[in-house]
Amino acid sequence: MRISDDSELVCPECGLVVEDARIDHGPEWHAFDYDERQQRSRVGGPVTPTLHDKGLSTTIDWRDADATGQALSDRKRQRVSRLRQWNERIKTAGASERTLQSALGEIHRMASALGLPQSVRKVASVLYRRALDEDLVRGRSIEGTATAMLYAACRIEGIARSLDEVTTVSRVERTQVGRTYRYLAGELELGLEPVDPKEYVPRFRSALELPEIVGTTAKEVIDATVAEGLLSGKSPTGFAAGALYIAGLLCDERRTQEAVADATGVTTVTVRNHYKAQVDALDLSTGDDLSKGTRAVLDQEGATS
Repeated sequence: MRISDDSELVCPECGLVVEDARIDHGPEWHAFDYDERQQRSRVGGPVTPTLHDKGLSTTIDWRDADATGQALSDRKRQRVSRLRQWNERIKTAGASERTLQSALGEIHRMASALGLPQSVRKVASVLYRRALDEDLVRGRSIEGTATAMLYAACRIEGIARSLDEVTTVSRVERTQVGRTYRYLAGELELGLEPVDPKEYVPRFRSALELPEIVGTTAKEVIDATVAEGLLSGKSPTGFAAGALYIAGLLCDERRTQEAVADATGVTTVTVRNHYKAQVDALDLSTGDDLSKGTRAVLDQEGATS
């Protein structure tokens, strides 16, 4: 079905008019640019869960001017100032409203610092509202719960951000965030799957300024080592760092273990341990399908690391 210019619901295959004289729910005015649209619009923004009142409360402009742009008199300016004060107080009249406002503000701050999209912020806000409605926040810090819900939202939306990365912009320690996340994920029955290390490869490869072939090879290394059961109990970020280091050697795009560690946010020891385990699992140092030069590089690297 499609809607024609005269607001008729028409079948695109046979041309049958299913419904005519449809009600136009749009504005009665026309605008041709953004500024004109803003001037003629008489409504606010759409409802959003990222605001504690979902954007439905009244907003009083900070400028002391009327609709025509004329400055207010002293008496009216004082009256508007009092209205602003009472408007702010009414928005957060209860303790739960103040808690929600603080938590959503914290989610917005951390998401901005991490460069996360709006979809992640909305999911994190909805999850926090669920936890608040089910009385799961009681006895836990607002910042810790907000950080845990932001990390869960990243997992749900498929955004590759590790718990360490999220806690770097948080005001609470990683241990507390991890404990809160595990508790809330179980109580809210999120059912999240383990993080795939391949999700971190594109971002890490870009940070190391490596070509696309290195990322493809790193994903192949991850697939092969995961099939060997090597990922069980391992950190996905460290696992991806080790695979990316191996892929750089195989593709003659070598980066030092220190450079890989800095780009991936793990320690040099973590990169070295994952690298050795992955090489042993794949037996790359003695594989018949590798060139002598590649085998020599891997053998030398394994002897010096």
